[in-house]
Amino acid sequence: MSQPVFLGVDIGTGSSKGVAVSADGRVLARATRPHRTATPRPGWFEHDAESVWWADFTSLVRELLGADGVAARAVAAVGVSGIGPCLLPADAAGRPLRPAILYGVDTRATAEIAELTAELGAEEILARGGSPLTSQAVGPKLRWLARHEPDVWRATRRFFMASSLLVHRLTGEYVLDHHSASQCDPLYDLDARRWNDSWAQRVAPGLELPALAWPGEVVGAVHAAAAAETGLPEGVPVTAGTIDAWAEAASVDALAPGDTMVMYGSTMFLTVMGERPMRHPALWGTTGVRPAGYCLAAGMATSGSLTDWLRELTGSDFATLLAEAERVPPGSRGLLMLPYFAGERTPLFDPRARGTVIGLTLGHGRAELYRAALEATAFGVRHNLEAFADAGARIDRLVAVGGGARSLWTAIVSAAIGLPQQIPAETIGACLGDAALAARALGADTGGWNPIIATVEPDEAWRAVYDGRYPLYRELYDATRRISHALAASTP
Repeated sequence: MSQPVFLGVDIGTGSSKGVAVSADGRVLARATRPHRTATPRPGWFEHDAESVWWADFTSLVRELLGADGVAARAVAAVGVSGIGPCLLPADAAGRPLRPAILYGVDTRATAEIAELTAELGAEEILARGGSPLTSQAVGPKLRWLARHEPDVWRATRRFFMASSLLVHRLTGEYVLDHHSASQCDPLYDLDARRWNDSWAQRVAPGLELPALAWPGEVVGAVHAAAAAETGLPEGVPVTAGTIDAWAEAASVDALAPGDTMVMYGSTMFLTVMGERPMRHPALWGTTGVRPAGYCLAAGMATSGSLTDWLRELTGSDFATLLAEAERVPPGSRGLLMLPYFAGERTPLFDPRARGTVIGLTLGHGRAELYRAALEATAFGVRHNLEAFADAGARIDRLVAVGGGARSLWTAIVSAAIGLPQQIPAETIGACLGDAALAARALGADTGGWNPIIATVEPDEAWRAVYDGRYPLYRELYDATRRISHALAASTP
């Protein structure tokens, strides 16, 4: 009899990834699909659910099932995750009505954020939902939709995120995991761990809210139509799934109180786990992946997307840029950058912030710019960790995950924050966490799936340089904020 195989698929901002994993944690196959994020207007970020979310999923699953050593009949369970919190409006049958409005990088609902904050009260929103209303919140985007696209809103009965749409397409169930729901501010009550029905009806009257489940809970099974589209056997269990960063935390088992994850992706994302709800006006307080846990989260608007922009701008490749940046001393020969090229999320919550480079001379080139970008994101991590500390979060260990977790980048971040980072054997991403959650749902022991294989210690000489530069980084934002806001306001 074939050994059980667990599939995990994650829908990311710029690509989707999938893995097939054996019960003992061996990655049997992996696959990736790049895709485009639409930006129809400045500050708008969208995905087409059919051509990105569902098309990526079906093609990834078919590729995984066609790999050597993976038999469809051996698939024991499927786990999914994706970017979020997102807003995909759908009709009563679950059919998408427009492209999905993405997470905090989409800043279209600025007016609705201010309106709902005034209407419900900033302190009451933080107390009941755990987070302030920001571009990350779903509630203001629902109100934006009702106001600006009334025809779509009149037909809207349900809403999905990437993971919940996949679950719906596979099983027919309309369900959202508790963690994703806890980012649907102000629709979720963090302490009660249920929908805040009175506020939900006030923000989005008539919207049917999905049933709630925990990310690793089986919520249904692959039905016949989905089996025909994907190649999965009918009847395979499907877990509720969650937002990608928390699936990443599951992939490295960073789920205990004090565990802190730094995710090096298109955006830099951080999570710290706790035993009770944690609140801070500059961060996001959420449930954890497990029913007993809570989480405090932070997310920058750019990181990998900034380095990718520099790669495209210079016509180079990442290997060359990293090699050149390694030869540049800490401090980038007098350059200092603010990484707010798409505004900033935590801890500034400033969609009108803008990228800044100061100290440029004719002697600087792409190597210095690239290192300055890495240093800028490292200072952003330090800024967010300081906010974690202000909220009373305990940081016992840092685990690095994501595509940039094995490079100069992690060395720069450790030096800038003065803390070591653990590196796991697999940094493939959230899809491994999806497979692990699916395996745990069926009783498998995943404790040894992804061991720590290295630790990045802070370079003390670099740390001294960054300790001197960090106050300048903080001062630079204050010094340029008025100008950045004026420029943002004048941009059509």
